Amino acid sequence: MTDTLFEKANAAAEFVAARSSLRPLIAIVLGSGLGAFAEQLEEATAIAFAEIPYFPQSTVPGHSGKLVVGKVAGVPVAVMQGRVHAYEGYSSEEVTFPIRVLGRVGVKTLVLTNAAGGINEGLKQGQLVLIADHINLSGRNPVSGPNEDRFGPRFFDMSEAYSSRLRLLATEAARSMEFRLYEAVYLSVLGPSFETPAEIRAFRTLGADLVGMSTVQETIVARQMGMEVLGISCVTNMAAGIQKEPLSHEEVMATGRAVEAQLAGLLTKLVPGLA
Repeated sequence: MTDTLFEKANAAAEFVAARSSLRPLIAIVLGSGLGAFAEQLEEATAIAFAEIPYFPQSTVPGHSGKLVVGKVAGVPVAVMQGRVHAYEGYSSEEVTFPIRVLGRVGVKTLVLTNAAGGINEGLKQGQLVLIADHINLSGRNPVSGPNEDRFGPRFFDMSEAYSSRLRLLATEAARSMEFRLYEAVYLSVLGPSFETPAEIRAFRTLGADLVGMSTVQETIVARQMGMEVLGISCVTNMAAGIQKEPLSHEEVMATGRAVEAQLAGLLTKLVPGLA
């Protein structure tokens, strides 16, 4: 008999728990070009996605595909260096499977980071922005289909998908580092092609400040499982029709690397407060 999704998540969680004595309540997912923070963990145990039962494999440059369990300022954390995306050919179930596993490991607080295109012209390339809310235009919802009650209810509230309490903590951490974190609405598309100028104009009309190809499905699953979610975007480029140069993944990666130190500093400052 084929294992259910719940059984697969449990098996993967047991594998991860057996590799480290640490029991993190906080997990951080690092997006495109933002993976350096994981290198700073103390007492770290790195586990390749390929080793973890049923785990999907990242195929995108800038996503090294490791789960690192260690400590930040003495606080146990689990850090995903990279993620998988629906545009790689993965189903919503596969895209969000790592979040299911983190939940079964015991994670209660999830920090999701990503690279995003700036739609709001008040944003700047290389800027870190808090996600206050999202718009899901990916055409997918990862909790559709038969519901597994052991993960959470079929119908659940999304009026505060991104925790106001965690956003306040992040804002205070940034202020102590002498920079300001603005809040924005993130719009998710399937990808992998970048958006057209007409699409960006439409997204702006809908109220979006940022656009990207990740995060939203992970947030939905995390909220179903009762996790508090904090979302942080790095504006790696301005969207089509705003910047004159052609968009490229190389630009996304380069900008991500330029802001890695600031993001790592923010996360290091933030983790003790999250605990």
